[in-house]
Amino acid sequence: MAKKQGGFLPISKEDMLERGWYYCDFLLVTGDAYVDHPSFGTAVISRVLEDAGYRVAILSQPDFHSEADFVAMGRPRYAVLINSGNIDSMVAHYTAAKKRRHDDAYSPGGVGGKRPDRAVTVYAKLAHKAFPDVPIYLGGLEASLRRFAHYDYWADRILPSILQDTGADGLMFGMGEKSVLELAANLKAGKHGTEVVRQIRGVAYLTKEKEDISYPAVWCPSWEETLEDKLKYAESVKIQYDQQDHVTGKAVVQKHGHRLLVQNPPSIPLTTEEMDHVYGLPYQRTYHPSYEAVGGVPAIAEVQFSIIHNRGCFGGCNFCSLAFHQGRYISARSHESVVAEARQIAQHPDFKGYIHDVGGPTANFRFPACAKQEKHGLCQNKRCLFPKACQNLRADHSDYLTLLRKLREIPGIKKVFVRSGLRYDYMMADDNDEFFLELVKYHISGQLKVAPEHMSDHALYYMGKPSFSVYQKFKERYERINAKLGKKQYLVPYLMSSHPGAELGDAVQLAEYLNSIGYMPQQVQDFYPTPGTLSTAMYYSEVDPRTMKPVYVAKTPEEKEMQRALLQWRRPDKRGIVIKALLQAGREDLIGYTRDCLIHPKPNEHFAHLHDKPKGKKQGRPERNPRQNRTAAKPGRPAGKTGQKPHQKRKAGWAKPKKR
Repeated sequence: MAKKQGGFLPISKEDMLERGWYYCDFLLVTGDAYVDHPSFGTAVISRVLEDAGYRVAILSQPDFHSEADFVAMGRPRYAVLINSGNIDSMVAHYTAAKKRRHDDAYSPGGVGGKRPDRAVTVYAKLAHKAFPDVPIYLGGLEASLRRFAHYDYWADRILPSILQDTGADGLMFGMGEKSVLELAANLKAGKHGTEVVRQIRGVAYLTKEKEDISYPAVWCPSWEETLEDKLKYAESVKIQYDQQDHVTGKAVVQKHGHRLLVQNPPSIPLTTEEMDHVYGLPYQRTYHPSYEAVGGVPAIAEVQFSIIHNRGCFGGCNFCSLAFHQGRYISARSHESVVAEARQIAQHPDFKGYIHDVGGPTANFRFPACAKQEKHGLCQNKRCLFPKACQNLRADHSDYLTLLRKLREIPGIKKVFVRSGLRYDYMMADDNDEFFLELVKYHISGQLKVAPEHMSDHALYYMGKPSFSVYQKFKERYERINAKLGKKQYLVPYLMSSHPGAELGDAVQLAEYLNSIGYMPQQVQDFYPTPGTLSTAMYYSEVDPRTMKPVYVAKTPEEKEMQRALLQWRRPDKRGIVIKALLQAGREDLIGYTRDCLIHPKPNEHFAHLHDKPKGKKQGRPERNPRQNRTAAKPGRPAGKTGQKPHQKRKAGWAKPKKR
């Protein structure tokens, strides 16, 4: 029988035998369906190992009630590698209100329930049962963000490092390509225990011996201290964040009982040449054909014809885990590599001519924020874009613009969209309109989505976002450029409610602004306290780790619902909670009949402030709405001429009478 070569990596013992394998070197276990696309971490790590000459088999979404699926794959020669998939399994399963989700875009047919809660922990315990003598190493977002003692929103308490719960031999944080190759080389060389991991950057592990710490180290409060004292938890998070730099970062040590959790310094980011090589590996760019019968894997829809051109984000929003995972340093692929991928996409039989996105964590970053970062690392107590753009920031879109122009010229490509996060504050730091003009002209269709998150500067401070005035200037510039091009395209703001520091008054202020521009968002993201962010540390400790000063936190379901409802004040189902929120905030003035009011009373509703009239005025009848007062004099129109017959009935709602 001819040996099978190329194509998807084996997902069963039968697949392995078709390749002439009687074993694999690494068994990669994942909570996602198997999608061989560079947007999926499982695909990248497996292809990197394959490229280095190792045999890798994929165990995707195994039965989590027994170890049978693990045993069926056979014992791997070197190790079991485990991730929960592209996103945290708890986020995949629960909303910010802790309500169970019923679907899962990363599962075959979009059906939920294919992976367990806390998937990494469950899979690790099953792997131990199946292969007691085989090392286990964790990776991916779920493990990476739980490498230290962390606040768990779903359990509402501090949990130890995921290494303690899983009994794993080590954990790779960050992107992992360099770490996993060093790990594989050490295992192949016959190393065991901490000898495998202790000198590898981008790895965390548990040890009993201080002698196993190979890098200069700082110590943060122990797991036990963070359990007892919320301030110690906030302090530990700040120390951990300060060391997430590949130039200046030290190892971080945290005691867990009689053992030491050691996080080595972060991996050195991939060079442009290394990134080009990783993204040029032979991905199939789609889901495994075994899922075809159930409709495939929904998550492929947005990424199959998209291109990642960079990594990292120096925006540093407090609610985002990127700084703790990918880091703030920017790495980027060459134009040649991106163009080659686009040409490959253009040849796909299902391609209709539209590149869905050319982006990454932040689409418009192509190089480190400043020259200093390349030699001296990231500033510990300063941000590149917060509270305003640093004077050393290199705000230049010319390279990204050149790349987009090259992609537009490829035969078979009709349009290239930019849909992933654009940092509008970075765009405003660039005075040159050239990129902005071409973005509006060629790379959006009808609307541009950006993320101001709020409009209260008080709330934005705790989010780590720039002043709302920056967004307002961006909006004006966007509208001016659209007008110049003869286009009418919209700006859609992403908004967040209930972030730590955001008070009820801030939510009212945001609702007033939205009302003034005539926009009500269809969806609002309530703050989600996921592991590994500064904002989550604020949520739990009620102090800001940056300053250790107290922070207001909306924690009760009612408080959070009030803030969320205010941003969707027009919805009938939100009316009662909006009224309650306005009364609690002391903003009865927003209940009434004027255009600025959020709530317009119904005939059977009684609000005391609307009936407290000065003496001499007729009681019992609401004051006339200025929008309906057509007798007031206007420029160019004599008073008293209304354009409406004396006994003509007005239309209901906001409709105006037809002009005669």
